[in-house]
Amino acid sequence: MTDLNQLQNGSDIRGIAITAEGYTANLEQQQVERIAKGIITWLKQEKGVTHTPITIAIGQDSRLSGESIKQWLIDAFMTEDIHVIDVGLSTTPAMFMATQFPEFNADCGIMITASHLPFYYNGIKLFTKDGGAEHEDIEFILEHAPETFEKTNVVGHVEEKEVLSAYSKDLVDKIIAQTQSDKPLGGFKIVLDAGNGAGGFFAEKVLETLGADTTGSQFLDPDGHFPNHIPNPDNKEAMASIKEAVLANHADLGVIFDTDVDRAAVVDKSGEVINRNNLIAVLATIVLNDYPGATIVTNSPTSSHLKTFIEGLNGKQVRYLCGYRNVINKGIELNSQGIDVPLSIETSGHAAFKENYFLDDGAYVVAKILMLLPKLKQQNLELSDLIADLKQPAETTEVRFKISGADYKLLGESIIDAMHDLVAETPGFIIDMDNEEGIRTTVFDHFGQGWFLLRMSLHEPLLVLQVENDVDGKNKAVLETLLSFFSRYDFLNTDQLNKELEG
Repeated sequence: MTDLNQLQNGSDIRGIAITAEGYTANLEQQQVERIAKGIITWLKQEKGVTHTPITIAIGQDSRLSGESIKQWLIDAFMTEDIHVIDVGLSTTPAMFMATQFPEFNADCGIMITASHLPFYYNGIKLFTKDGGAEHEDIEFILEHAPETFEKTNVVGHVEEKEVLSAYSKDLVDKIIAQTQSDKPLGGFKIVLDAGNGAGGFFAEKVLETLGADTTGSQFLDPDGHFPNHIPNPDNKEAMASIKEAVLANHADLGVIFDTDVDRAAVVDKSGEVINRNNLIAVLATIVLNDYPGATIVTNSPTSSHLKTFIEGLNGKQVRYLCGYRNVINKGIELNSQGIDVPLSIETSGHAAFKENYFLDDGAYVVAKILMLLPKLKQQNLELSDLIADLKQPAETTEVRFKISGADYKLLGESIIDAMHDLVAETPGFIIDMDNEEGIRTTVFDHFGQGWFLLRMSLHEPLLVLQVENDVDGKNKAVLETLLSFFSRYDFLNTDQLNKELEG
């Protein structure tokens, strides 16, 4: 029997749903039914849901296994006094909003997704009216998922009700209220790339409703094979695809979502790719205009130039741990301490606004940008003009080191500890104390001018090294020095680093 603890992925549940490419499925009917029972126990014992029936809304993205997993969940819920709302194709933020919209009023929203991972993966994200599940919630659910359970005479109830229209209308209403126009996107051509995920609705239900011409939009039809590119705004191939569509169609803006639409990025009229540090800078400009002097929480691998940019806008940046729940929770914590944090955002594109339930919502990110477009047009400005003062590094490199051994976390942390000694004894290296994850080092002199960050991967047996430099060609000098250090450890795979140096 599968150890369900293997399916925990931070604050989500994630596993192999289809046996493929050498991977054996471990998220099948038996595991899903057990998880369903654990969810019911969690709602009753941990979330304090005492009324009956309990209302659970369930949706899925375009993954091939989504319908099967949804049906297995429903089958298990039907042996309890549960009212299931089957919303069909949905997005992660819409499933949270199903707990907020009065016409749904769900006690729990379940999203079946594995974000941008290959087609054979799938998973479960959970929401209550208070927000997304935490790491501890998933632990509780999996620990309280019974190995066996008896069928009962209780029969729940299933209702089909689509949620994306209500979600879209909510976004449209907010954009209209902010711009004070029923058709604020009239005269704009905006192309959407949904990557064959769940975000295709945005073209018709949001962009066109607001007056935009969406000619040239691509990959809007859901297809769990993801035949065109990985639906991931942090992926170079995906961003190249939307950039090409913008330029080919002479569009004013390009929008791209990940599979479940909790992440987004954009491309402006000139083809400027606005993701990662650039997206953080644009959103920082927006929120610091509304909340002068506020603090923005990011994850640790942001560029040093981003901090300078935010401080130049009279804002503050707090670099925190990777992981969207970590970044969101840090923002919530600081707000509770009286520190104004309107935005928590990761370089991957997960962005959560205080004004929007601190929900990581890619469509809301785009909505904030759409609210700004008419004003920029009046001023004859492009989005990229907002971040003209953000210095771009000459080169960036990311290297992932696979760690062998069951105690990979301890082994990885031991390397990070040893890295402190290397930095201390290497002229041109100095530790950057403005960091809460792994070790961040400023590099200078013959190493150019930049930084590197070494940290543990959140969920995989990997060390992740990120290097940025303002002097072209100097990352190689940094990597050459680090190679001799990493080569000491026989449990560390340095093949990717060697390829970077050979290339």
